[in-house]
Amino acid sequence: MPSALTFPGVYIEEVSSGVRTITGVATSITAFVGRALRGPLDNDPQNQSPVRIHSFADYQRIFGGLWDDSPMSFAVNQYFQNGGSDALIVRVAGANMATASITNNGLTLSAANPGSWGGLVEVTVTLDDGSGGTLPAPFFNLTVHDTDTDLREVYFGLSTSPADARYVQRVLLGSALVRATAVPAAPARPAAAAATLLTVAATADGDAVDATVISAPGLEATRQGIFALERADLFNILVIPPYAPDADVQPADLGGVLSYCARRRAILLVDPPSDVDTIDEAITHANAVGRNINAAFFFPRVSAPNPLHANQLQDFVPSGAVAGVMARTDAARGVWKSAAGTEATLTGVSALTVKLTDLQNGDLNPMGINCLRDFPVYGRVVWGSRTLAGADPLASEWKYLAVRRMALFLEESLYRGTQWVVFEPNDEPLWAQIRLNIGAFLQGLFRQGAFQGKTPKEAYFVKCDSETTTQADIDLGIVNIFVGFAPLKPAEFVVLKLQQIAGDIPT
Repeated sequence: MPSALTFPGVYIEEVSSGVRTITGVATSITAFVGRALRGPLDNDPQNQSPVRIHSFADYQRIFGGLWDDSPMSFAVNQYFQNGGSDALIVRVAGANMATASITNNGLTLSAANPGSWGGLVEVTVTLDDGSGGTLPAPFFNLTVHDTDTDLREVYFGLSTSPADARYVQRVLLGSALVRATAVPAAPARPAAAAATLLTVAATADGDAVDATVISAPGLEATRQGIFALERADLFNILVIPPYAPDADVQPADLGGVLSYCARRRAILLVDPPSDVDTIDEAITHANAVGRNINAAFFFPRVSAPNPLHANQLQDFVPSGAVAGVMARTDAARGVWKSAAGTEATLTGVSALTVKLTDLQNGDLNPMGINCLRDFPVYGRVVWGSRTLAGADPLASEWKYLAVRRMALFLEESLYRGTQWVVFEPNDEPLWAQIRLNIGAFLQGLFRQGAFQGKTPKEAYFVKCDSETTTQADIDLGIVNIFVGFAPLKPAEFVVLKLQQIAGDIPT
């Protein structure tokens, strides 16, 4: 009611409808963790890791593009080739990594992050004030040029005095190429110098990485390795490519990764090691990883051209390409559609390392192993969509990957969309609002064809009332919301029954 009714007439007051729209979260943000040629490390002091990118051009600009010692770079490339559009990159480093640097009269300029790439950065120092004179101390000009990418940064009027607005250490925090790691006391400043490359050790790229820098439990406290993703709001798919071309991720390395995926409502894509090339070896590997509802195993590896070696075919893990197919399917059909079938073609893949037959596929599919197949006309396609808990003997309700991903999508969307409920009066008016808002969200999905059933009543339900939330719950500050949905399940097996008609056809 209006605060004061002072004159006869009509008063207008807007009344809240109580509708708080729940928005579905993204479903195919893919996180990659591995070695890269350049870019912010997982322990970057400015907390720049992970880095969100939207194309392989972004990856090239920030992380240096394809690199033979980085299987992650090829996985990211195949992800975007197959329809991916949103990725998070975590760069990890092995031992003995070094940073390129140069010192001029007490000023030490170091590459923005470690790696041999810093040896391609050159710096130029001038003292020209722009009108033919010389800048007064402690001011100077600096030009930084990346000779590999041709990126050039020019800074005028830098100072070695912390009291100045253009203090070199602060200004260079915004540089993509260098940092000032040591600064002389003013009025000292660097001497004028022609373009000079930073000095870098031959082993600056460091040793190959392993599980100790990616998924070891101790990394969680410092937010390194996969735990750098704690700085990311959301990711749906996790890919950990081989540590190096000849160093595969082993099942023993994935225990902590699977636990982290469950905590973040994400799916881990598991790759076959290079020595897994038979049916029995694939089943053994799947059993070793564990029959987890938040993981999916794809077999075999893929062969694709390597641009670094005159496009000769090279074997790669399939996870990057499969994640791209998932993203493409989500965008075109929705997360409830299995990313498999004749539409799930693997772009940029020339062959598969093992050409499976129908009988071999029939041995692997009931064991929860998703096959990649090579068919005439269709080419290379994803031909399976089960979780690692999808082996028939397990009879898991999370057998199908699309069902599991749909459930994770609903969980995350409802978790975020019901935050407003906290501290609201816990009674029927609140429960009615909850039913209205969640019901509207699920109704929108029903109209998109996300559930089974001909009517909303058959497709989903939302229950939040005095039966779900008793007086004892109210006294404890608890509100219980029950949400059920009828998931769509893929038609894995299509059975056609043909019969001859003997005699006359009845009319």
